[in-house]
Amino acid sequence: MSSADAAWSRMLADLDTRSLRRSLRPLETPQGTEVVRDGRTLLNFSSNDYLGLASHPAIIAALREGAARHGAGSGASRLLCGSLPPHGELEETLAAFKGTRAALAFSSGFAAALGTIPALFGKGDVLILDKLAHACLIDGSRLSGATLRVYPHNDLDRLESHLGWARKNFPNSRVGVITESVFSMDGDLCPLAEIVALKERFDAVLYLDEAHAFGLLGAGGRGLADALGLAPRVDVQMGTLSKAAGLAGGYVCASRAAIDLAINRARSFIYSTAPPPAIAAAAIRALEIIASDEGNQRRQRVLGHAAHFAAISGLGPVPAAIFAVKLGEESHALESARSLEASGFLVPAIRYPTVPKGGARLRITFSAAHSRPEIDRLTLAIAHGLEHLCPAVLPKAAKKKGELGALGQRDHGTMRI
Repeated sequence: MSSADAAWSRMLADLDTRSLRRSLRPLETPQGTEVVRDGRTLLNFSSNDYLGLASHPAIIAALREGAARHGAGSGASRLLCGSLPPHGELEETLAAFKGTRAALAFSSGFAAALGTIPALFGKGDVLILDKLAHACLIDGSRLSGATLRVYPHNDLDRLESHLGWARKNFPNSRVGVITESVFSMDGDLCPLAEIVALKERFDAVLYLDEAHAFGLLGAGGRGLADALGLAPRVDVQMGTLSKAAGLAGGYVCASRAAIDLAINRARSFIYSTAPPPAIAAAAIRALEIIASDEGNQRRQRVLGHAAHFAAISGLGPVPAAIFAVKLGEESHALESARSLEASGFLVPAIRYPTVPKGGARLRITFSAAHSRPEIDRLTLAIAHGLEHLCPAVLPKAAKKKGELGALGQRDHGTMRI
């Protein structure tokens, strides 16, 4: 074993001792609410396929047609010869959907942030981030070379203080506020109206990641900014096509000047082969479905599932499609996830560094493709598991004991938690 391999092995052993090591466990079936892994059928509450579009026949057909018409790959970066008709059509569709002057598509949401933030901000500027901002927003901000400040999660007083400090010490610089609309690991919302008011008061730029609100909130699924009537006052709206749209890719919607600057400066855009044209073609079809009556029905269904879970579990509100059961210790989260899997549920344990140390949790996601009985089964299984492992998490849920007991009388199968 080389010295490098020996060092890497020690690092892996350290992860093992802290219950932080990850491994790949492939599924044996397509993405869906019922999947097979290691030969076992599991109800899937870990996917970001919120509207159940990953297996939608119309999107699959658009993907096939796109490949037949435009080829399997793009062949080059967008600035060489990789810009094909579906790319431009998708960007026009995204801009119209979000109500902005322009849009730019990327291979992933991570690539969108990693390229766009350093393209729009640089040395001498100031970026102020929510403490729980996604890793892509943190990494993009670090790459920009701007001075960084972090405010406690959704703490408007600290955000105001940081903005005042930035304007006093960097009076001629760009100042940016970066946050998610729906936080990916907590499922809560940012106080967007108040953030918009502060950014306007201090003449700052708001960069809003709508990844987990896109497709779910607002008219036609346009996001939290639209739902609150604030979209015209948000400078940059970022999102992804890999969640509610059921595909892959990311986007940024903004002014024409901001998008043109990203085309010229975003390294993850300039130096990457363009996304497959079939993905862009399928994404256009996905946007049509999301904005349609069918999309509204799917939205109402998944948000109804989330509200039902909140009501019968007593664990807290679920404003979008994500709920975090916070357990604290990594070992508790792993044990809970394993017990749920043994009972037929796929619910992931989320640990450091995805969440802060001591903030390990189960992350539950709901899909329009779930059924109400499946939500009931999950709720009962989680309540039984928490009662055994982490009773301190259950004070509110205990008030729902009668409802959960009624669920337990139904034929929902064995749940060994």
